[in-house]
Amino acid sequence: MMKSLLRSTFFLTLILTFCLMMSCTATTRTISPDEALHYDESYGFADKKVIVDKLVEPLLAESPLSHATDRPIIIVYGIANRTSEHIDTSGITDDIREELIKAGKFRFINETQRENIAKEVSYQYGGPVSPGTRIQRARQAGAQYILSGTLRSIEKKEPKQVRFKKKDYKYYKLSLELTDIQSSLIEWADSVEIIREASKPFIGW
Repeated sequence: MMKSLLRSTFFLTLILTFCLMMSCTATTRTISPDEALHYDESYGFADKKVIVDKLVEPLLAESPLSHATDRPIIIVYGIANRTSEHIDTSGITDDIREELIKAGKFRFINETQRENIAKEVSYQYGGPVSPGTRIQRARQAGAQYILSGTLRSIEKKEPKQVRFKKKDYKYYKLSLELTDIQSSLIEWADSVEIIREASKPFIGW
């Protein structure tokens, strides 16, 4: 009787140990960039796609440049991060620029390569390069418009009270504008708002 009980206890312990080990095993999976995956109320990669989609469409369809036939030249001066989080807003402008280039309606100055371009020009005129294959100086295109913006956020927490869960709210607003360099006038502006609620139990892992 005692042997049977010990054997049963041993197998039960073994099964429980195995189940515990399996539950602690790390797993990975590939997910779609379109999947809205959020672990908390903070900014996530899915938010970038929402922002880009909601700003590119009106810029292509409703801005004064949407019907231009000469493919206006734009330079990106970035999105200022006014939130308390470390958010790489250059990823947003990179995606917006990519979508606008694909649409074939705009051209963009590659401002991130200006230093390298200057180095290459200096090298070509330094002697080693054949005069017949050198690029011509003072032929770079000038931008006609500046694309810039601001990302802001507001955080709100529930007041202290007796409850089993606490709720946090996060509000994001990204404003984008297109400025005519010659006139300094804002020719187009739009914004995207994201509001997220996150509930967290007071007791958890």
